[in-house]
Amino acid sequence: MPNINQMVQSKYLKTADVPDPVIVTVQGVKQVNMSKEDEAPELKWAIKFVEIDKPMVLNTTNIHVAAKVFQSDNTDEWRGKEIILYTDPNVSFGGQVVGGLRFRGQEKAPVKAAKGGSSTVGGKTLDDDIPF
Repeated sequence: MPNINQMVQSKYLKTADVPDPVIVTVQGVKQVNMSKEDEAPELKWAIKFVEIDKPMVLNTTNIHVAAKVFQSDNTDEWRGKEIILYTDPNVSFGGQVVGGLRFRGQEKAPVKAAKGGSSTVGGKTLDDDIPF
């Protein structure tokens, strides 16, 4: 039997399309018309990725996170840059927790602690004489 997510078709990216966090490359950002055929235009911003066929409709949170990750408010400068796309089960909409798609930057690898009782935090060396 098919899963209900397979039964509901959408031309835009949805949480069921992104089961695991993935690194995606921005192809571009443009406005799309979200209205039905007989209705007045309802324009929203969408982002397209090189690796995924469907565009993703952007909300305010994802716009601001992408701008921070890419260090630019100019979406033309986002092209060719990578970002992590993942499903966040805690996204709320209309007062309900419904889950949704989110962005985050690629994290730097953690720095291994120095052996011998001293550590570096914020550029300062901390000497520690505690014997454990």
